[in-house]
Amino acid sequence: MTATTPTVDAAGVSKRYGDRYAVRGVDLTLGAGECVALVGHNGAGKSSLIKLMLGLTTLTEGTLRVLGHDPSGRAGTAMRRRIGFLPETIAFNPSMTGRECLDFYARLKGAPPAGNPALLERVGLEPEAVRRRIGTYSKGMRQRLGLAQALLGEPRLLFLDEPTTGLDPALRQSFYDIVRGLRDAGTTVLLCSHALTELEGQADRVIVMNRGRKVAEGSLATLRTLAQLPVRIRLTLPDGSTDAVEALAGLGGSLTRLAGGVVELACANDDKVGMVRRLACRDLPVQDIEIVQPSLDEMYAHFLRREAAE
Repeated sequence: MTATTPTVDAAGVSKRYGDRYAVRGVDLTLGAGECVALVGHNGAGKSSLIKLMLGLTTLTEGTLRVLGHDPSGRAGTAMRRRIGFLPETIAFNPSMTGRECLDFYARLKGAPPAGNPALLERVGLEPEAVRRRIGTYSKGMRQRLGLAQALLGEPRLLFLDEPTTGLDPALRQSFYDIVRGLRDAGTTVLLCSHALTELEGQADRVIVMNRGRKVAEGSLATLRTLAQLPVRIRLTLPDGSTDAVEALAGLGGSLTRLAGGVVELACANDDKVGMVRRLACRDLPVQDIEIVQPSLDEMYAHFLRREAAE
């Protein structure tokens, strides 16, 4: 592989079980040093697509290359040693300690175990915890151990399926710090998550799946352009500012009163700068102003509704 060769290159990929398609006609390219979010509800085809890329199942139609190889071909075993995978459901031997478990997976992957203590510390497992049996671990601790397992061998491609399940907010932030470091070092990261809000600002691109198909793809800015959802401008006004509210009603867009003296104006994205200018010209007693772009949750719901209507 060269530096410009895609880490993953899929064209017209389909996986069918009998008459049912789990994945249908998906085109996908992932590059080195890129973090991509794969989003969709249960049954959308996310896990089925990952299984194809891992070589755990074989294609029905299309072509697929992962790290330059057919993942289900002869080179699949060697290829998987350069891949890290954190599945949604983690099952470790409860009688093993955290350190014993990670050493076991390191031997399976052919990775040197010397760096395991530092790796366990990196994911937030203290020395006392790694000496305990996994059967005593909380869900969050098992998740951290699973992340350490996925990072063995400094993978070039990393699949993370619901990776922050069971993690508190501080550890979630630590997890995304690790992901950014891996991406900056050239690792390709594919994130699957239902926690769409926390993916904002983490992924370079977002791919929306529904019923096995790819229904939208792009950066958050691109998806907002495609969705054409309204932008909300929230204004905090002094108590009893009836005249100001009446003045806002004449600026165009829809007006909604929220709690805490907040008034929200919704307008088209192309009109948000003009709306702010019109607000400035009115000299209203505004205490605070906030521009709220459509969230990934809102765009996801929009693309699913559009797909259902077609």
